[in-house]
Amino acid sequence: MKSSLEDTLLAAIRTIPDYPKPGILFRDITTLLGNARAFRRAIDELVHPYAGQKIDKIAGIEARGFIL
Repeated sequence: MKSSLEDTLLAAIRTIPDYPKPGILFRDITTLLGNARAFRRAIDELVHPYAGQKIDKIAGIEARGFIL
């Protein structure tokens, strides 16, 4: 059974089949970035495990041209 978070994210992220080549499902997060409510929920879930912790550094990881 999917969580409501998973349902929210799946609804907010566009899937483009066969891009950039056949058999690939490209997840286009620009639709998530344009949905303020879903984007806020995604960010809150990413931050939650680290709330209250002292973080000195973060890594900027790139995925197909998008900085994560």
